[in-house]
Amino acid sequence: MIDVYSWPSSNGRKIHIMLEETGLPYRAHPINLRRREQFQPDFLKISPNNKIPAIVDQDGPGGKPVSIFESGAILIYLARKSGKLLPADAAGESKVLQWLFMQVGSVGPMFGQAGHFRSKPEERGDYAVKRFTKEAERIYSVLDRRLSEAQYLADAYSIADIATFPWVQLPEKQGQSLADYPNVLRWFNAIGARPAVQRGIKVLRAERERMRAEEQAREAEALAKAAG
Repeated sequence: MIDVYSWPSSNGRKIHIMLEETGLPYRAHPINLRRREQFQPDFLKISPNNKIPAIVDQDGPGGKPVSIFESGAILIYLARKSGKLLPADAAGESKVLQWLFMQVGSVGPMFGQAGHFRSKPEERGDYAVKRFTKEAERIYSVLDRRLSEAQYLADAYSIADIATFPWVQLPEKQGQSLADYPNVLRWFNAIGARPAVQRGIKVLRAERERMRAEEQAREAEALAKAAG
């Protein structure tokens, strides 16, 4: 059994999708980022960088529990454990890892910054908005050019696609439209149609919706008290 400590964010969904694709047994434990649960001592023991996701494989190497943090490292571990979605030959593995590392080093950080600075441009400055929006555009162009040559990022469907897909779900946050990147759009729709991907996206969604409902109820109560 694999214990997954996560949240339904782009990084969290990578691992949820991977586990659904591989069929490895797992339990999902919510780490509520809005409540800063990622800073709790018990979570820091398995994720010292206080980021989700993290896993504990109760049946790790030698049959002993092992904890892993950082989504890229988790994807590689799960691929090797399951024997799926990462080629066994050196050339094939290298191609997958190149695109995986592009995601963890460029797609995620740059798309995240674009979304962050574009959310309140009046507070965060025109330069930052332009800088990260332009970088997001560049990265989408790189992906689109690659996907004009191949069906998936590393030819066959792999952990590179699983890592990248959740970050392309809301391109408007990065000031982009998938209509401008037809090859990315084709790839995105193909992956989104996979049953395992659809199941993975739903993991912990109910927990997040419940949290939002509670927050809205508290805000409404506070407004009512202030008005009264």
